[in-house]
Amino acid sequence: MSGGLRSGQVAEAAGVNVQTLRYYERRGLLAEPDRSNGGHRLYGQEAVTALRVIKAAQRLGFTLEEVAELLEAGRHRHGRPVAGLQERAAAKLAEVDAKIADLTTIRTALATAVEAGCDDLTVCASSACCPIPFTDLAEENRHAGPCC
Repeated sequence: MSGGLRSGQVAEAAGVNVQTLRYYERRGLLAEPDRSNGGHRLYGQEAVTALRVIKAAQRLGFTLEEVAELLEAGRHRHGRPVAGLQERAAAKLAEVDAKIADLTTIRTALATAVEAGCDDLTVCASSACCPIPFTDLAEENRHAGPCC
């Protein structure tokens, strides 16, 4: 094969480093490339596309294991839609929504602690009016007044 891309070229085109490229290859996310007469790895343009897909899926919250499953399912679809892709995307969306809800709760508690002037976690945590949910205090016992 004379027209393939070398490792560095593929990595640069996909926005990853060569170690990432090799790691994905070892994990089976990328097909093993052809070799030049001198033994250099030579990749096709599809390797750049595959790397971009992997990185995009990771940015969407999929783990490498989940990406591997999606890629494997795609390899066996033969032009048909991949069974379960919608389910996997919906499940990931539910995970993201749960994380957003958790982060919103955390943000609210931190903003309330800042507003209340909390300056000592130990003192604040032992106070019934602490806005940070260290314990399962009754909601009516929490308020944003300066008590800490």
